[in-house]
Amino acid sequence: MLMAVKNQIKVAFLSVKYACMRHMLNKTTFITKVLFMILNDATFIVQWIILFSLKDNVGGYEFKQVLLLWGIAAGVYGVSRFFFYKAFSLSDLINEGKLDSYLVQPKNVLISVITSDVEVSAIGDLLYAYIVLALYGMNFGNFLLFTFLIICGGITVANISIITASLSFWFGKSDAVMDTVNTLMVNFATYPDGIFKGITKIILYTIIPVGLVNYIPVKLLIQFNVNRFLLIIGITLFFMGLAFLIFYKGLKRYASSNLMISRI
Repeated sequence: MLMAVKNQIKVAFLSVKYACMRHMLNKTTFITKVLFMILNDATFIVQWIILFSLKDNVGGYEFKQVLLLWGIAAGVYGVSRFFFYKAFSLSDLINEGKLDSYLVQPKNVLISVITSDVEVSAIGDLLYAYIVLALYGMNFGNFLLFTFLIICGGITVANISIITASLSFWFGKSDAVMDTVNTLMVNFATYPDGIFKGITKIILYTIIPVGLVNYIPVKLLIQFNVNRFLLIIGITLFFMGLAFLIFYKGLKRYASSNLMISRI
């Protein structure tokens, strides 16, 4: 069992590696996308610099804590879009019957699909995340914890996308639901949770689980807490299990388009 999991992880990393190498054939475009994403992320910090020149804190967050929130948000986005990019177009693959080439391969179908391509600009998000961590104050301990948290967050975000995309097996096009959830998670991820009250805050910790992916990790980095750490692990495993369960339940209903596309 452990050997099978190890082999599948190895195959997934090789898939991501080869997808990245394909994009690197055009080095100029590759580097440009990465650099522009770093610049794009950095420009948003300007608004917070201006805001904090007028106020001491926003929603209970000081400037360094907002920096950390942006770092977590960028890191989670980078991990999810670089390592699991196809999770965010899974609905289209299901609706168009384009899973055929993955079904005939001797490896896990879902992992093969979601790791078959990368979003190059996501590398810029990852680099930016560690730049922000350095500005916040980096040591070996919080470097390891930060890395662990963005990996867990990235896996969770990808699994949420898989869950909503897999609804297409039953209800046809669910890409609108998937896109809405992903957009809301990205939009809310960079705002302090203290500014949200009542039902909105409940939604951000349940239906649109930004709180579980972004806010709790920030609090964990500011002050380590074993219960929160275990909660993050539990959340990651829960959404992973749920994503696999729903996808493979739905896969039994999959209708092929009879369009066979070879993958190398």
